[in-house]
Amino acid sequence: MTVEAPRNSRAIGITLGDPAGIGPEVTAWALAHAPVEIRRDVVVFGDPDALARGARAMGVEAGVRDVACDGERAPAVVPGAPDAAAGVAQVAWLEAGIAAARAGRVAALVTAPISKTWARRAGLAFPGHTELLAARFGAREVAMTFVGPRLCVALATVHEPLARVPALLTAERIVAVGELLAASLARDLGRAAPVRVGVVGLNPHAGEGGLLGAEDDAVIAPAVAELARRLGGAAQVRGPLVPDAAFRQAVDGAFDGLVAMYHDQALIPVKLVDFEDAVNVTLGLPIVRTSPDHGTAYDLAGTGRARPTSMAAALALAARMVRARGG
Repeated sequence: MTVEAPRNSRAIGITLGDPAGIGPEVTAWALAHAPVEIRRDVVVFGDPDALARGARAMGVEAGVRDVACDGERAPAVVPGAPDAAAGVAQVAWLEAGIAAARAGRVAALVTAPISKTWARRAGLAFPGHTELLAARFGAREVAMTFVGPRLCVALATVHEPLARVPALLTAERIVAVGELLAASLARDLGRAAPVRVGVVGLNPHAGEGGLLGAEDDAVIAPAVAELARRLGGAAQVRGPLVPDAAFRQAVDGAFDGLVAMYHDQALIPVKLVDFEDAVNVTLGLPIVRTSPDHGTAYDLAGTGRARPTSMAAALALAARMVRARGG
């Protein structure tokens, strides 16, 4: 059963992620540099000592001293040395944040990076945040979407081996992702109507009329037609777009957002042009969920050299989306 989004709330929950990774550091930096009106509405689900350690590493102790924390301790965890204790802690903090969102205590979740390996060993039976959140909130369709200054890309398939992607693509799924993207562009991101949505082809040259693969004509083209029909005057929809040109066209301003067919088709260009500032957004949930577009970076943990800009962008975007939705 879908959990209704909390109303009239601007509260934002941050899950601290893997305490052996850079989550505590980038979270501390993002909080310290956030406007006070955002920081006062934040609760961190994590070990306050881990957050304080991250703040010291980044030189921002004063900025996080009064931030509310709600989480189990993980005193034995060493930065850069993931272990079972770190796995248990990150899963517990994530579940606590989700429970708070389901109960209406927070309107948004900003999730610092977890280790899928150690989370799985601690009992997390999902490939990542996106799949877990969809299950916990009973969301029928969700879309992993990356929002950056120059690219906004939603994924039709997510953590799937490349060999499985053609069989997993359906017109229904592409249409659902396109609808979620178009709605978020207008509501959350303030794009002027009609929003411009491009749907990227799967094969080289978008199949070249069937010479280089049948999926573009058989699956993606009908999905584009149906998406355009459903969105009507609210959006301009084009596709299947030639993949090697679509992202350059989007960077040049031809599209407000793209629907990509698989993980690396989207993430390679996003991380090439927007790596410092891109934000991972889960569309289709009854709450706002954002996260940075990077992982745990164990080699940087505890050094104070982690790049915090994506986490700061994730927090800022979460606050913006909450306001746009009436929070």
